[in-house]
Amino acid sequence: MTEERLVIRRPDDWHVHLRDGDMLAAVAPYTAQQFGRAIVMPNLVPPITTVQQARDYRGRIMAALPLETSFEPLLTAYLTDTIAAAEVAAGFAEGVFTACKLYPANATTNSDHGVTSVRLIASVLETMQRIDMPLLIHGEVVSSDVDVFDREAVFIEKVLEPLLRDFPGLRVVLEHITTREAVDFVLSQGPNTAATITPHHLEINRNAMFEGGLRPHMYCLPTAKREQHRLALRAAAISGNPKFFLGTDSAPHTNPAKESDCGCAGIFNAPFALEAYAKVFAEEGALDKLEGFASEFGPAFYHLPVNTERIVLEHKPVEIPASLQLGAQILRPFHAGATLPWRFAGSA
Repeated sequence: MTEERLVIRRPDDWHVHLRDGDMLAAVAPYTAQQFGRAIVMPNLVPPITTVQQARDYRGRIMAALPLETSFEPLLTAYLTDTIAAAEVAAGFAEGVFTACKLYPANATTNSDHGVTSVRLIASVLETMQRIDMPLLIHGEVVSSDVDVFDREAVFIEKVLEPLLRDFPGLRVVLEHITTREAVDFVLSQGPNTAATITPHHLEINRNAMFEGGLRPHMYCLPTAKREQHRLALRAAAISGNPKFFLGTDSAPHTNPAKESDCGCAGIFNAPFALEAYAKVFAEEGALDKLEGFASEFGPAFYHLPVNTERIVLEHKPVEIPASLQLGAQILRPFHAGATLPWRFAGSA
């Protein structure tokens, strides 16, 4: 590493939404350009609940990418109240499912088929614990009497702590954490519990949604929290602790879907994801910690080899467009209209 050039192993994205159809074709190449692998979320319509659905979806992802790509999508099973443990186990044994995703019902985009009570999937969790299959969790309660900014902390206390007591051998990733409570909880647990951190939660606090008016493109779930929580996330990301690793939660929606009476939750950060992370780590004087966070800790947790290819980040400005015309889709990327100080320069 020099002050002007950083060479690291090709990173992986351990949490991304690639969508389907025209949107998949529009956004998947961005993730494939920067990352070697990605954990792809299963909250499609209909959700990915069977091995065959996952096989078919993987085919559609690969069809959306250049033929020469080395990118590997890692598929996940969408847990429902009635999903069969045998289906989950078969998909994992065949290498079709890398993990299972737990969405509390109605917690976020396309989560209406999610789990209404962890008790209903106890047999699935027992099976996952036995076969050492990771559980990925959107950690929010959905009760209307819980403030939206408190839903992650309450989930940890009311749902996650009892779940880990009941299934102490289960490997769990608490995804896209947003609070100091989440950082502290992950640190308090053994090596089977980890967390992903997004670039936007490292950069914005909840004020970003209200600067000069409502800012729908800064709305995501879980929402950004107070400044003290953002600072706790930054400290965790640059700490060198292998419990914390990269997961963009890039979640594309068209501009009309974001700018509506009921705007969709999600921030589209895939086009300049590594540039965003590099900005944060440089600001914290921790560029030497970026490779572990982006390229090493995730594979270690998932029991996968690190990527052998290397990529280059250059200390050169990159201007982020105000919007991206992707086929028939118009999307606003994270940092739209800004200039970032680090540029992804491709393979080393």
